[in-house]
Amino acid sequence: MNLRLLCSTVRLQMKQSFSRPMFRFTLIAGPVLNTILLYEMFLSSGEENFFSYVVLGAGLMGIWGCICFSSAGDINRERYMGTLALIFAAPAPFRKTILGKIIGNTLLSLLTFLVSLLTAVILFGVKVRIAEPSHFLVAFAVTIVSFISISSVIACVLTLSRKTELYMNLLELPIALLCGFVFPLELLPPFIRVISYALSPTWAVRLLRRSVEGGTEPSLFFRELLITLVLSAVYALLSLLLYRLIEKHVRIRATLDVA
Repeated sequence: MNLRLLCSTVRLQMKQSFSRPMFRFTLIAGPVLNTILLYEMFLSSGEENFFSYVVLGAGLMGIWGCICFSSAGDINRERYMGTLALIFAAPAPFRKTILGKIIGNTLLSLLTFLVSLLTAVILFGVKVRIAEPSHFLVAFAVTIVSFISISSVIACVLTLSRKTELYMNLLELPIALLCGFVFPLELLPPFIRVISYALSPTWAVRLLRRSVEGGTEPSLFFRELLITLVLSAVYALLSLLLYRLIEKHVRIRATLDVA
């Protein structure tokens, strides 16, 4: 029953998200523009593997943009339509409904990688070279898990907020910069990198780049893989704790409506 609920929520969310013009723009036009911008930025950077930063960077920015403007925006959208309280009071667990929405948006946003890749190949003739395809597939799967876990925490935090639109706009670029989507983290000040290392997507991005560039010792790859999984598990547990606190808060104060 729970698995059926989750799957049906994922399918419905993907249909609803793709029907919105803003999501389609973020899903299709966003990666095209980001790929062109990143290509011009890295044209004189000395980087030999443009795929590692141009295609991956634009794709990751597209995924995170879709999550910010959909997963976070869904909470606000449900609230202003007057359905957030109904979803919360429904027999189906509220956390599983929200998780289904997040998974649906994340899976649909993976299309940004394909859009970015096609843009780079067609417009700039970028050669696709993945040094370690098996490691790349593992890293890609872990990246999906890391995005879902951190999105769950954000969705929990924004459930009780009335400033969802402000926060989801503020989250997009800082996370992209802190996690090293488009440039090496070594360029950031040391005290900022402390925050970066606490974010699970940071390690997922490193895994993707290592698998694309190659030449990495297997022990280092699997150590960073373990760190990514541990941080993702921590975020998952944190989201579960937050859901329970929110449930208690809402049942006492009934604060899910617009007013």
